[in-house]
Amino acid sequence: MSDAPLSVWIVSGEESGDQLGAKLMRALKARLGANRLRFSGVGGHAMAEEGLKSLFPLEDIAVMGFSAVIARLPTILKRIRLTADAVVAAQPDILIIIDSPDFTHRVAKAVRQRAPQIPIVDYVSPSVWAWRPGRAPKMRRYVDHLLALLPFEPEAHRRLGGPPTTYVGHPLIERLAEIRPKAGERGSADGGPIKLLVLPGSRRSEVGRLMEPFGEALTLLQQRSPRPFKVTIPAVPHVTDEIKARAEAWSVKPRIVEGEAAKWAAFREADAALAASGTVTLELGLSGVPMVVAYRVSKIEEVLKYLIKAPSIVLTNLVLNENVIPELIQWDCTPEKLADAVLPLFSDTSERRRQLDAFRRMDDLMRIGDEAPSERAARIVEEVLAAERKA
Repeated sequence: MSDAPLSVWIVSGEESGDQLGAKLMRALKARLGANRLRFSGVGGHAMAEEGLKSLFPLEDIAVMGFSAVIARLPTILKRIRLTADAVVAAQPDILIIIDSPDFTHRVAKAVRQRAPQIPIVDYVSPSVWAWRPGRAPKMRRYVDHLLALLPFEPEAHRRLGGPPTTYVGHPLIERLAEIRPKAGERGSADGGPIKLLVLPGSRRSEVGRLMEPFGEALTLLQQRSPRPFKVTIPAVPHVTDEIKARAEAWSVKPRIVEGEAAKWAAFREADAALAASGTVTLELGLSGVPMVVAYRVSKIEEVLKYLIKAPSIVLTNLVLNENVIPELIQWDCTPEKLADAVLPLFSDTSERRRQLDAFRRMDDLMRIGDEAPSERAARIVEEVLAAERKA
């Protein structure tokens, strides 16, 4: 590779992508040299700290939920056009898009159409393995290489006709020391209160739909459990007030904690969990916390269930290729069914042992060797750059 400075455009669409982008930027600087790289694109505070001046504030497009996206659609469409125009004008050596496919993939399509010589790497696969599998072959038209966070995704894209895909590892595997308990941190075998995590989601819509059945399930558990239990809710800042307000109606009063340090401390102590579907199920599995997973969506979104192809909505089940974690979705998400599923996790039952045995396989399934995920991602980006320069 020549010594000419490399122009790297990175476009993310929300906070999680900003965090991934910042780690990738650090890894690229370590690999190629900070003085040989010029970063531009769209990002948040984490990417800004690594030297990226964002084209516009990430908050312009970082919206979640169907109704929120519709409300902000004119702004989002303008930002897609602005970003694509800027990439084409800059003619960078590479464009890296990170997650948020409703935004980043539209940018990539526009860039590929107008500047097909710019290589494009996609960091984080859309869930083509769950629904709308037809997206995978369409991605081949504008994605040169896909960096996957989940170990089953390369095979899914191969089967569906998607772009070349490499499993680079989930960022959680870099944080196992924070997630997993140290000696004496976990275990209520001494007869003390059971420590139950309740995780109603990180979106207002999730919190609004799950807090009531979760609270009523806790009331039933209080009546049925042979031992007392304590409830902790790790809350993200933008939904903390809503969680606190809705928890006022609960008969079982939870401890609500904020911040990553407090969240991981609660994970390390927990004996069981009741959680909304999402990345948190991977966090719980890697931490070794048996769980029950629940989810409710709007009536409009419920129609999408007919398009879902995956055997589970729980990421940990998908990684394990085995449905060991109970999932109670939509009309099955009732207080009675939730309580019935959680109660066996409070003691040494076959249901609890089955989950714990399965979680012990996760390290091998998610292992990537000596590289950190961001380091492997940076290596693949360098390989794509090298291949493009040889072409």
